[in-house]
Amino acid sequence: MDKSTRDRTQRLLNRGAELLEQGKALEAIPHLERACQLDGTSVPAQINLGGAYVMAGRHSEAVPVLEAARDAEPENVMIWINLGAAYLGNPVLATQEQQLRAIQAFETALELDPVAPSVDYNLGLIFVDRKEHDLAMSAFQRAIEVNPFDRDARAWLRKLKDTAEREGRT
Repeated sequence: MDKSTRDRTQRLLNRGAELLEQGKALEAIPHLERACQLDGTSVPAQINLGGAYVMAGRHSEAVPVLEAARDAEPENVMIWINLGAAYLGNPVLATQEQQLRAIQAFETALELDPVAPSVDYNLGLIFVDRKEHDLAMSAFQRAIEVNPFDRDARAWLRKLKDTAEREGRT
């Protein structure tokens, strides 16, 4: 790839990442798609494009992009986090198969980085949905250990403990 194409790809990637940081996934997608077209092996472009697709609710489009990135860099935690979100899709509509694929991806992220941000919390939410309350409580507890300021994880843990006490499961 010539220098001009590399530079253009980098500018597109930078602009897309900037838009993602601003929460503008839909605006970021065209920049990131073009970056991936120019350099189909750019893992940073793939990660950002996959993340943009997830943020835009286009989960099925995120999966192949993130799987390509995973194949290139299987030790990259961010890929596994985004892949977990892509596999899960809409949590309310997720099938058991989607949940299991997401759990597996999130657990791989934790194997690579035990303090990966938000992963334990996301696992907790999946376990709540699956009515696997002991696993959910453990996940929320780990989320709090990773981030003591995680109010949402604390609220879920308190709710699950209260429910367990009322049901005599403590």
